[in-house]
Amino acid sequence: MWRMNLLDPTRLADWQIAAALEPGLKPIGQVAREFGLADNEVIPMGPLVAKIDPVPLFARLKQPRGRYIDVTAINPTPFGEGKTTTTLGLVQGLGAMGLSASGAIRQPSSGPTFNLKGSAAGGGLAQCLPLEPFSLGLTGDIDCVTNANNLAMVALTARMQHERNYDDARLAKTRMRRLDIDPARVQMRWAMDFCAQALRQIVIGRGGAMDGVEMESGFYISVASEVMAILSVARDLDDLRTRMGRIVVAYDRSGRPVTTADLEVADAMTALMVRALQPNLLQSAEGQPMLVHAGPFANIAVGQSSVIADLVGTRLADYHVTESGFGADIGYEKFWNIKCRYSGLRPDAIVLVATMRALKLHGGGPAVKPGQPLDPAYTGERVGLVEAGCENLRAHIGIIRRSGVRPVVCLNAFSSDTADEQAAVRRAAESAGARFAISDHWRRGGAGARELAEAVVEACDERNEFQFLSPLEEPLGRRIETLAREIYGADGVGYTDEARARLSELDANPAAAALPICMAKTQYSLSHDPARLGRPRGWTLPIRDLLCYYGAGWIVPVAGDIKLMPGTTSDPNFRRIAVDTVTGKVTGIG
Repeated sequence: MWRMNLLDPTRLADWQIAAALEPGLKPIGQVAREFGLADNEVIPMGPLVAKIDPVPLFARLKQPRGRYIDVTAINPTPFGEGKTTTTLGLVQGLGAMGLSASGAIRQPSSGPTFNLKGSAAGGGLAQCLPLEPFSLGLTGDIDCVTNANNLAMVALTARMQHERNYDDARLAKTRMRRLDIDPARVQMRWAMDFCAQALRQIVIGRGGAMDGVEMESGFYISVASEVMAILSVARDLDDLRTRMGRIVVAYDRSGRPVTTADLEVADAMTALMVRALQPNLLQSAEGQPMLVHAGPFANIAVGQSSVIADLVGTRLADYHVTESGFGADIGYEKFWNIKCRYSGLRPDAIVLVATMRALKLHGGGPAVKPGQPLDPAYTGERVGLVEAGCENLRAHIGIIRRSGVRPVVCLNAFSSDTADEQAAVRRAAESAGARFAISDHWRRGGAGARELAEAVVEACDERNEFQFLSPLEEPLGRRIETLAREIYGADGVGYTDEARARLSELDANPAAAALPICMAKTQYSLSHDPARLGRPRGWTLPIRDLLCYYGAGWIVPVAGDIKLMPGTTSDPNFRRIAVDTVTGKVTGIG
């Protein structure tokens, strides 16, 4: 703690703060013991990182006991609004109150780490440490996801080649039955954990008979893959194996699905994922246990850390804080209607993070562009912009209240905030029926989050009426319409001809029609259009496709122009990362 008192986040980069704090971190064995883990439940991965074996833990502790808190936000700027920082700050703030607290966050993808947002370890004096392994692959879980996904693609493309080149008699000798896969209906893609826009659409199989079947293909970022989705919701290894075998990779020429089980690759994929299923244990800047597990984005995937991590945290801590990606319209909505369905857990409190920067943008402020200085509107007092931007805040409060929970609005404080601006946000939050707290965790760590922690403890003691948005028995189209109207504020839903035909197919399939919805849409707006800020009115949600993730267990309507493979910006973070060739220490992360 004394080290933290000597650090000034306004003068130091996050990686410099992390480097200064690392010598004072607890050995990971001590973190595990204080968390309540037994020796046979901890797998050390170095002095400051471990994996948790949930099998003996769940055998020892049968039921969750801790209070369960989710952290979400309003629609962000391209820089994010500090949900992870707030999650860390809240865990530290609860610790500062003398309470047993843990947190769960997602493992950062290499895509944003080396691209725009940098590492997702929090910031200032509210960080998940050690920063370097956290940001650079950790214990290899995302590599396992990437390899399992690509093994399925190898199995698929090899099978297609052999079926083309072999007659039925030769196929029988290799104990293969003909699957008759349609090259035009391959659903799965290759995976890579970088933002590689040049690989969104490719052609594979060019060459001769031994070079595969020529067809269109492509890549998505690993964290948007169905394998990552399965990692985020699987409750145990048996559940993981069952879901892995249900992945539909393609359709045959008669329109029947071809699964990883049909390709006889599901067990091998599961073998690659055994160690990845174990949550990673790190610590906050103030020594509280932090579970880092799974990494799906919320705009193009489910946006949650793993169900297993939350089941661990709620068994061991009195207060367990988890984080949902991006705004409440996508991150919290998926936590509410997907993650809670599969975990069986119900939230005791929800924290809604807002910043003056995002409120001013939604209130009509100048564009916020990566790599360019902020306009003075964002660093000087602009109460009018803040008040106008609170329309977006009120919309997100309404989303959370629709789930039956009264949120705690957390104003993630910046040094440029003024008392009048803060008062405007408080008025808007409280008039919309939310609690309100200002938190200065970025500058002051747990001590700066005391007001937020106290508000969350009060919220946990308040009975809520949590309920899902729609019963799964309702027709799929009606549930999409409810989501669009009641959560996003749309006037309705429009479908392309292809999407409408796909909806009809799914509605006719009982196994698909009753699955939850996992919308893919922009994170920057309540709508599908990132330019529609604030609280858009008078618009229709356009659905261009519907994907079915039978393994993960949900339908993915694809709205607007959202891409499943992000692109790398013109000023990526990898330009600022360097290595000391004497010590091997990495600088510039974050």
